Amino acid sequence: MAANQELLRRITARPDVFGGKPIVRDLRISVELVLSLLAQGIAPEDILDDYPDLEQDDILACTAYAHAVIARDTLATASV
Repeated sequence: MAANQELLRRITARPDVFGGKPIVRDLRISVELVLSLLAQGIAPEDILDDYPDLEQDDILACTAYAHAVIARDTLATASV
């Protein structure tokens, strides 16, 4: 659980960026985009090639965020 909380700190939300949707480390890359690419079968390595500012842990953070939302976990300790 602690590892997921650490990953979730990479996810932020700002009202002035993408209407407050969750983004990765203030990079203007939305969690939604990363999850959509993964759902389309794009390999994480290819996502990292296409978005050089992203790191492997950012992709893991997006999946941890999706899990937290689906599991209805609290994100109070994360920077969301």
